[in-house]
Amino acid sequence: MKPRKKTEASGVRVVARAALPTRYGRFTVLGVEDAKTGDSALVLERGATHNGHVPLVRIHSQCLTGDVLGSKRCDCRAQLEMALEQIGRARSGLLLYLPQEGRGIGLLNKLRAYELQDRGLDTVEANRQLGFDADLRDYGFPARVLRKLGARRIRLLSNNPDKVAQLEEGGIEVVKRVPCQPGSTRHSRRYLRTKRDKLGHLLAGI
Repeated sequence: MKPRKKTEASGVRVVARAALPTRYGRFTVLGVEDAKTGDSALVLERGATHNGHVPLVRIHSQCLTGDVLGSKRCDCRAQLEMALEQIGRARSGLLLYLPQEGRGIGLLNKLRAYELQDRGLDTVEANRQLGFDADLRDYGFPARVLRKLGARRIRLLSNNPDKVAQLEEGGIEVVKRVPCQPGSTRHSRRYLRTKRDKLGHLLAGI
């Protein structure tokens, strides 16, 4: 696990801003990057997210197989759609879409992990078999983005206590954790139970 420390948001900049009408409502889409680290993300913004507002926030890790191709092996697309619906109805909100495929191991390694899962391993076992930690994601950059956008107090759509802890270490006050748990399927149930039992995600009814 990488050491974590609070860093300033001075390296983060907005490189593009445009209107984005969607089926979930009208958003502003931002391209953000950290000039110091090279990290980048897409941000959807709704309403005012600073000056005393406490926006509803989802930090979503890219999942090409789920978000784009509709894979039922995970609940990523369902979580993304749930988040967009809730943020679209909120007075203010942000969705950060991060290029952290496969809990940070990358797309091709995620497909290698899929192959191992087809042989009986769960997601954590497969990552470790490939030589990775169970979850390599780091939320220091998202914390810097939120601070740059003035969102220092947020309501977070997440089931992941580690995400909450990392954001708070990065100077973001999570005033409320809002569950983000769409319904499971027979294909995703083992995946979700592994997240609950081995990664500590707060999931009920699976």
